[in-house]
Amino acid sequence: MEYGICNISAVPVRREPSDQSEMVSQLLFGETFSITEIMLKWVKIHIDHDNYEGWIDKKQFLSLDESDYSKINLRKTHLSLDIVSPLSFLTHNTSFPIFLGSSLPGLAEDGTFSLLNNRYKYEGNSIETPSLSLREKTVELAILYLHAPYLWGGRSPFGIDCSGFTQMVYKLAGVKLKRDASQQATQGETISFINEALPGDLAFFDDEEGNIIHTGILLGSNQIIHASGQVRIDTIDHHGIYNREAGGYTYNLRIIKQLLG
Repeated sequence: MEYGICNISAVPVRREPSDQSEMVSQLLFGETFSITEIMLKWVKIHIDHDNYEGWIDKKQFLSLDESDYSKINLRKTHLSLDIVSPLSFLTHNTSFPIFLGSSLPGLAEDGTFSLLNNRYKYEGNSIETPSLSLREKTVELAILYLHAPYLWGGRSPFGIDCSGFTQMVYKLAGVKLKRDASQQATQGETISFINEALPGDLAFFDDEEGNIIHTGILLGSNQIIHASGQVRIDTIDHHGIYNREAGGYTYNLRIIKQLLG
């Protein structure tokens, strides 16, 4: 089997092997995957972080053999904690931006790390283990994305969808979430009543047919942060999300899940 790692800022993951196909997710710098199919200029990938599958352009990743792939995944990985930060590409004496939540495998104390023969240096803020309780940390991390614009399939502060938002916040908190809201709703323990929920818990919302279509992170005090138009904070009760600007409920609450200790 062949493997790869994202070695640029972000790579669109598409539903079909075509530039015209919809973007269903994104790879951020440092995220690894296995290659399951090759077709002309496209490869189908299985993403390690969330087991999601899709197609990416052959020109937009660094190929790894099994040995290098294993070595990279055995390294201690830090995550970038700045909205956007320059990453120095020492091998070519250039730099490029990486986004909040990018992976930095094997980051040394001096900020350097390598991917195969490529050397990098990161001088921004990063995180490895929680310094606060997991719930406090999750809420703080969620606020970093406030006002990020909505983008179907997005996973960065420059464009993110509802499940991409919850997944990235949980990734920074050290918890793996699946990619889509309907998949995330299968994880964790169900909370029976909203007044039993705690900050950091996930709320899921359905349509008239009962399909899970939206998710967000509870903040406490009857508030939720979620990606709808932009990452925003609204009020929530047992009916759902109340949007003050719209003057009514915009999402119908279906279930609350608890994944944090």
